[in-house]
Amino acid sequence: MWFRLAAVAVLMAASCAQARAQSSPLLSLEDAMERVAQSHPRLRLFELRRQTLAAEQELAVQTPPWMLGAEVENALGSGSYRGFDGADLTLSLASVFERGGKLDARRALAQSRIDGLSVQREMQRLDVLAEVARRYLAVGVAQQQQRIAERDIAQRRRALQAARQRLQAGASPASVMLTAQAALARAELDRDRALQQQTAARQYLAALWGDQQADFRVGDAGMFELPSLATLPVLVDYLQQTPELARFASDQRIGEARLQLARSQRNADWQWMVGARSIEGGADVGLLASVSVPLASASRAQPGIRLAESELAQLQVEREASALSLYSTLVEAHGRYQLDQREVARLQQQVLPAWEEAAKAAERAYRAGAASSLEWAQLQSELIQAQRQQLAVASDAHAALIEIQRLTGQPMLAGPQEVRP
Repeated sequence: MWFRLAAVAVLMAASCAQARAQSSPLLSLEDAMERVAQSHPRLRLFELRRQTLAAEQELAVQTPPWMLGAEVENALGSGSYRGFDGADLTLSLASVFERGGKLDARRALAQSRIDGLSVQREMQRLDVLAEVARRYLAVGVAQQQQRIAERDIAQRRRALQAARQRLQAGASPASVMLTAQAALARAELDRDRALQQQTAARQYLAALWGDQQADFRVGDAGMFELPSLATLPVLVDYLQQTPELARFASDQRIGEARLQLARSQRNADWQWMVGARSIEGGADVGLLASVSVPLASASRAQPGIRLAESELAQLQVEREASALSLYSTLVEAHGRYQLDQREVARLQQQVLPAWEEAAKAAERAYRAGAASSLEWAQLQSELIQAQRQQLAVASDAHAALIEIQRLTGQPMLAGPQEVRP
């Protein structure tokens, strides 16, 4: 009794969840990306970084400050220096005369860091949008898994009905009907699992824009429609313009600005001071001036210059390594996509129609008493397995396409219902 009530409760819960999912509004991938682009913290953070770099630029272009000084000597002593009668007062104005283009070097370094921020933001944007596409794809796959489970339930119900009729007619044992009931229960379990996966996948997607309510559906009508890709040489040309390589050009400009700033340290800054001194209570006044020049500035600047040069050389090697890694990933994703594309087409055009016809023929033969229930059940399982195989391969193909578009910086996957090449 309790087992039947629990089974009914589970079935009603699954039905309610399915009804809510079907009545939920359709969310396109463009809408999901727009929500993420407006609210994701990793993208909003760049505006704060820009403000930080702008403030650092203001600090970098400041010239050395002017220093006003006052100095009192021979005061508050003993004898003739008691009090301030014999005090000497000196007023001075001092600053630093920068040499070697240090101001221009600091300005160039600060500006190059601001310019490089746009490349970094584009890299982050592509990563975030690729993550949106992956999670959107996961929701579409879960919806397709539910549809496959529903088709399996429908054919298992037909098998159960046929087994019950043959049992009533005394043409088959009760074990056949019980086996059909177990197969139906397993198909319903797969359907319930797919519904749970949908809920989790939608919540995982909505979490990207900070929404705790995931009341939407995604388009998956074109899950098995895989567009043709450009040739590998064309994609490699796109790869040269990707932000992941463009950032090295930005980093090189920053490194060159740091090198120029390090080289400017070879020219010593002059510290100068001019002033006036009142002598013996102000009876006489004299002018004074001084210049201080640090020694051995050129040799002291050499370690910083070598450091900046070494960083530039390392940057070139890092770019070559990154380009090789990106190329390898692109080649692997391109090959995987083409292979999956051919497999999905072969399953769609040859394998699935053959299994469907075989399952229908087995059903007719079973109802006519010319085939066993085991043969029909085996063909039903093979058909469902082939449909799941097609879904898995199509999902892998879409994942490879997302990776290709992330690498090349081309428009993101528009979702299973509208795939853009």
